[in-house]
Amino acid sequence: MIVNQWVPAAHRGDAIGDSARRVRDLLRQSGHQSDLFALTIDDDLRGDVRPFADREARAGDITIFHFALPSPMTGAFATLPGRRVLQYHNITPASFFAPYDAGLFRLAALGRRELKTLAGRVDLALGDSEFNRQELESLGFTPTGVMPIAVDTDRITTAPRRPALEEILGDGLINILFVGRIVPNKRIEDHIRLAELYKRYVDSYYRFIFVGRYDGLPRYHAQIRALIAEFKMLPDRFWFTGPVPGEDLAAFYRWADVYVSLSEHEGFCVPLVEAMASDVPVLAYAAGAVPETLGGAGVLFAPKDLELAAEMLGTLVYDRPVRERVLEGQRRRLADFAPARIEGRLRELVAGLS
Repeated sequence: MIVNQWVPAAHRGDAIGDSARRVRDLLRQSGHQSDLFALTIDDDLRGDVRPFADREARAGDITIFHFALPSPMTGAFATLPGRRVLQYHNITPASFFAPYDAGLFRLAALGRRELKTLAGRVDLALGDSEFNRQELESLGFTPTGVMPIAVDTDRITTAPRRPALEEILGDGLINILFVGRIVPNKRIEDHIRLAELYKRYVDSYYRFIFVGRYDGLPRYHAQIRALIAEFKMLPDRFWFTGPVPGEDLAAFYRWADVYVSLSEHEGFCVPLVEAMASDVPVLAYAAGAVPETLGGAGVLFAPKDLELAAEMLGTLVYDRPVRERVLEGQRRRLADFAPARIEGRLRELVAGLS
């Protein structure tokens, strides 16, 4: 059977594209013919991902379309002759972008409108979380289901060492990590407020590290920098790295004392899985799909009481028995994202459409 996938953009290190390539490999191991097609492809992926213009893109007995933004793929997908499976990776609500960028506001609003045009035109609509599945159902999609992102944790856990970077990270400061784009729904400003409270009540030997692009919304990044200055905090205690190679990302996880998520909208949140795979305790605000992804692991809190969060952060750093209990729970949860589990769910999906 030919089981193809479509993704608008194939970028190395992007959670959706990485998951799609991993799913393709699992499908091939199961004996299916499978390729991944994209509109835009990173140069180093051109031998691995095929262009959407290729006529074979429409030849699948089953085609899985990964939807996270509007694109010309949407209309083409609705007319495919084979079985059509939508995999929805969530769209950040446009309201988060309104104060910062009219173009991104419009793109997010258009994405949701475009998604709704596929209701009634697919054989199966999947969310990569129950949170996303419920949104699909509210938009009129049926039948619906859940297919988690296939997270490649090996790229984190087996990456080569980075001695120069690790010497910096091992200088004695407590490393508090966040991984992801610097965008409003992630509430990076709350990380700065958390840092001020942590410094005031717990410990002044800290470093907050933000790994991910910060150039997408310059006004938002400037606002965060202004908040650091307003609190009269040491600028070198806040490290905005921008995009980094996989080996560097692994080093940041390896040397993290705690992973913190204060996001107010997440459709899945891959870094939570990566942190668990790296044996880094997670402290997270319970919003969107975050509680579902953690599945009872990590430390969740709500409402967003940052004084309480600072106290919990200190406990995860310095209370070794508590820290170890949290890590034990995360190791158990991580087993749910093992390749064998994903492969089994994929096998069920294909069999149900055959």
